[in-house]
Parts: sequence; structure tokens; C-alpha cells
Amino acid sequence: MPSRRRRRPRVATQAVELALAVPQVMSHRLARLARAGASPTARDRREFERMGVEKVFAFYESWNAMLLELFRANLDLALSPFRFWSFGRGRRRGLRILGAGLAPIHRRATANARRLRRRHVA
Repeated sequence: MPSRRRRRPRVATQAVELALAVPQVMSHRLARLARAGASPTARDRREFERMGVEKVFAFYESWNAMLLELFRANLDLALSPFRFWSFGRGRRRGLRILGAGLAPIHRRATANARRLRRRHVA
């Protein structure tokens, strides 16, 4: 039976999905901020707190993922004299580092867009 390894989405796909999800989330949250005014409900306060906390977590998760991918690239580069087929992979390494850093932000933004869209429709 073939192994079912989950492939990471391409950086271009992540960027497009992120470009579509971010305005949706922002418009929902800004409208919610405007409606809440000076006296937000407990549900509004939880959502507003979540906005700030998740940005900090996404930043650090992204930074760590990029650092780990950079470590892997450096290790691969250090071992490259022993493997003749690993030369010429610099562009792909850079895209992997970028993709690793974009993944946590993409995951959170698209999840928020789905969650807020469901709540808005229901």
C-alpha cells in the first residue's frame, strides 16, 4: 500500500489563499469592532483578545518553522560535497524556507475565514 504523505501546498497557492482569506477576516472583525462600540459583549471581547494572541503565536510559530527549515538547508549544504546530486537546489531551498514560514500564518488565516464565515451565515 503506498504511503499517504501529506504534501505541503506550494508557496504560490498559500499566498493566493492568504490574499483571499485576510480581507475576509479583517472585514468581519472590523465590522464587529464597529458594532461593539464602547460596550463589547463577552463574546466580542474573547474574539478581540483572540485577534492579538493568535498573531503573536503565528509569528513565533512561523519564525521557528523558518529557522528549522534553514537549519535543514544548511545541513544539506554542508553535506553536499558528499552527494553530487544536491548541487543547484538553492532556489528550492529558499522556497521551502518561505513556505515553512508562510504555513502557520496561512493555516490560521484560512481557519479564521472559515470559522467567521460559518458564524456569519448561521
